[in-house]
Amino acid sequence: MRRTLIAIAAAAAALGAAHAQTAVGTGSHVFVTAQPTDVLSYNLIGVKITNGENKDIGEIKDLVLSKDTLAGYIVSVGGFLGMGEHYVVVSPSALKISYLENDKKWTATMDATKEDLKSAPEFKYEGRWKR
Repeated sequence: MRRTLIAIAAAAAALGAAHAQTAVGTGSHVFVTAQPTDVLSYNLIGVKITNGENKDIGEIKDLVLSKDTLAGYIVSVGGFLGMGEHYVVVSPSALKISYLENDKKWTATMDATKEDLKSAPEFKYEGRWKR
């Protein structure tokens, strides 16, 4: 249940739009209703990121949540079959997330190059973030 609530909160923040949600209090628990326009985190994990030239520049690997707010996307760049990947965290405002109704597919675009991502500060899955 906790994972679902986190995914819903992150997905709503990812779209950057304020969607009306109905909150119902029952004791110490609060429940929300997901809207048809919301996105779930599992829809974004694995989405390839392209730039304005339609070149593949990376892939969404994870979401960073900070105080119940989407703080960033962990993006992998480079590597082959999971080896030698370089991870960076990009701002939610840097990515444009869209759903293509006709293709039933999520897309992500970013105004950057693969080289821009490779030269960004590296994120490492270590310490409390170790996988």
